[in-house]
Amino acid sequence: MTRLDKFICDNSGYSRSQIKKLIQKGGVSVNSVPVRASDFKIEPEKDEVMVCGQKIEYRRFVYLMLNKPEGYVSATEDRREKTVLDLIGEEFSHRVLFPAGRLDKDTVGFVLLTDDGDFAHRILSPKNHVPKTYIAKTDKPCDDEVIRVFEEGARLSDGTVCLKAELKLLNDEKTLCEVVICEGMYHQIKRMFASCGRHVVSLERMKMGALALDPALERGEYRELSEEELGLISMTK
Repeated sequence: MTRLDKFICDNSGYSRSQIKKLIQKGGVSVNSVPVRASDFKIEPEKDEVMVCGQKIEYRRFVYLMLNKPEGYVSATEDRREKTVLDLIGEEFSHRVLFPAGRLDKDTVGFVLLTDDGDFAHRILSPKNHVPKTYIAKTDKPCDDEVIRVFEEGARLSDGTVCLKAELKLLNDEKTLCEVVICEGMYHQIKRMFASCGRHVVSLERMKMGALALDPALERGEYRELSEEELGLISMTK
């Protein structure tokens, strides 16, 4: 059972104070019966809640695709830096969102924000082999030896051996690469290139699983994902 005001806030753009006033004025009904108590208990998956004649759809979890710009850290809070949650509007302020996987402060692109811990764990666990696709630009050309190192599993400076990764060259200068990895260690792609004597000049995450970053999203913009799109994230090769 859930409080009526909490249910509405969790599944709409209304604030708690707005809902309190609407309930007092008789603008909220449960199963066609007006309710004037904010702490009225409902069953979210069974009861029909209407606010000013509009049905409030139950959403157990929220999943947002964010096109992360530079200068934001992938964290829920930070005392010194702006976080990706600072880009999210008031309509989701009542949700306990977190980034499912981290991007470095200067890395841009696809970040998934959600409050579904189980889903985040599934797509981030290396054993599930959900691929993440990036576009990297390096300071020096990448040759067949770099491709081989990635395919066999790069050994990082601390001795860690990465899982096998894919690297495709995208330009004639051999400095623009598509990289696909199935894990997400700290600064992993930058460290993989560093193990081959290359420095990453820029990095953008383009896909999670089989779901590509929406090209209509500008840096800093976000939108909710559909059930079909969530299924694409979970897809492995």
